[in-house]
Amino acid sequence: MKRFLLVATALLSIPAAVSAHRGWLLPSGTIFSGTDSWVTVDAAVSNDLFFFDHQPMRLDAMKVWQPDGTPGQLQNGATGRYRSVFDVKLDKPGTWKIGSENNAVMGSFKVNGEEKRIGRRGPPRPDMPPPLTVADIPANATDVKVTEIVNRNEIFVTAGAPTTTVFKPTGKGLELSPVTHPDELVAGEPAKFRFLVDGKPAANLKVTVIPGGKRYRDSENAMDLTTDAQGLLTVTWPAAGMYWLNATATDNNTTTPRATERRLGYVTTLEVMAP
Repeated sequence: MKRFLLVATALLSIPAAVSAHRGWLLPSGTIFSGTDSWVTVDAAVSNDLFFFDHQPMRLDAMKVWQPDGTPGQLQNGATGRYRSVFDVKLDKPGTWKIGSENNAVMGSFKVNGEEKRIGRRGPPRPDMPPPLTVADIPANATDVKVTEIVNRNEIFVTAGAPTTTVFKPTGKGLELSPVTHPDELVAGEPAKFRFLVDGKPAANLKVTVIPGGKRYRDSENAMDLTTDAQGLLTVTWPAAGMYWLNATATDNNTTTPRATERRLGYVTTLEVMAP
C-alpha cells in the first residue's frame, strides 16, 4: 500500500495541464483561536479540485508536525471509496504542518528486447508479484531509464498567533520557505513565497495556482507563474477561498543508482480570506 502511495503522489505532481487527476489536502479551516480546537482534513485525488470523484489519498505516509517542529498525532483516520479523512487536535499554540514527504523510483529497461518496468502504477493486488526495483536490473539490460521522484504535499494550520518553526528547510528536494505566512493571506493583497531546491533558491520554477470550485465554472482560472532569480514568487489573490498550489522541477541531481533524472513536486492548499 505504501508503495502505491508513493507512486500515486509522484504522478500527481505533474503540471495541471498534463494530468487531470490531482492530489490535495483540504482542511476544515486554517486559522483557529486558543489551544482547544480540532482541524479535520480531507485527503483525495480528483479531477475537480476539492470534489470527491476519483480515489482517496492513502494515509500511510501522512505526518503531523507540531509548532515546535516535533512530531504530532493524526487521529480518527479513515479511508473510504473516494476520500480519506482524519483529525488533528491543535493543543499547542502556533503553526502546525500536516502532510507527506514521499520518494519513489520509476523507470524501465529491456532484456532481450522485452521491456520491464520499475515501480508500479496502481494499487498492489494479492495476485501480483512485488514491483521491480533498481537492484533487479541485470547486467545485460539495455535501454535503462530510471527516474527519481521526490514530492511533498502539505498544509499549514495555525492556533492563535502564527509561528515559523515548521518552515525550517530540510535542504532536500523542493520546499516552501514563505515570506508571507500561508495562514495570513487576504484577497487583493500580494503574497510572497520563496521556493528552494536542496536548500538553494529555485529560480525560474514553474508554479500553478488554481482556485477551488472548478466544478461550478467553465474554466479553471489557473494562474501560471514563475519564480524570479531568488526563487521568489508573488501571488495576488483575485478572491477569497481555497487555492491549490503546485510547483514542479526537473534536474539530474539524483542519489539513486542508475537514475539520470530527478522530478520534484510540491503541493499545498491555501486559504485566502476576504479583506
